[in-house]
Amino acid sequence: MVREEKIQEVQKLKELMLEYPVIGIISMHKLPARQLQSIRHKIDAKIKMSKKNLLVRALKDSNIKDLDKLEECLSGSNALLFSKENPFKLFKTLKENRSPATAKAGDTATKDIMIQKGSTGLPPGPAISVLQKIGLKASVQGGKIAILQDKTVCKTGEKISADIAAVLSLLKIEPLDIGLDMINAYEDGLIYDKSVLDINTEAYINELQRCATYAVNLSINTNYPTKFTIEMMIQKAFMETKSLCIEANILEKDFIDEVLLKA
Repeated sequence: MVREEKIQEVQKLKELMLEYPVIGIISMHKLPARQLQSIRHKIDAKIKMSKKNLLVRALKDSNIKDLDKLEECLSGSNALLFSKENPFKLFKTLKENRSPATAKAGDTATKDIMIQKGSTGLPPGPAISVLQKIGLKASVQGGKIAILQDKTVCKTGEKISADIAAVLSLLKIEPLDIGLDMINAYEDGLIYDKSVLDINTEAYINELQRCATYAVNLSINTNYPTKFTIEMMIQKAFMETKSLCIEANILEKDFIDEVLLKA
């Protein structure tokens, strides 16, 4: 790119940064163009790919509060994602649109790769030594090679070796997730890391329900009335009064039947 083209590119990036409140850094590592086009139609966002030095220049010149801190998050094949969508919802959409892919030697495991015990469907032969080469316990059962126990052959973040890649190919296992990977997201001066954006919705809802239950119990047990708990507190007081009248044989019109029944 000549100097004038670079200036125009930085200006376009700055305009997008001012237009969209949510700016994300996404990894384009080994993402097929066909899949990229498919994902573009499923998200309410714009994706802008450019050279790293131009991205850095645009971030610094944007004059948006703390946006330049995204520079520290740029590494490898990155692009910027611009959206008006909630960053957590956006991350969830991107995650749901990832698809399995085969692994090659040198790829990084996106999750723990476990090979489970059971029949492989492979006939006896050289394949058994290939499996044993990466520490799998295998034998012939019912005329087919079987793996005798589960084994994690590669952990998250580790490089996949040539031997492991060969076994995965042999067993037709697709251990990688391919798609747009949002590494960080910026909104209103805050930068959210991937670990923060990746929320287990079901677990989050369960936690909120648990907190609500604890709050109700605290209100009732400390006699601190709120508009949400006052009815339950009155019901509790009524039941305790009723129990007291019955146990102490107090002849009160609302509980006389229970007292007579006890007698």
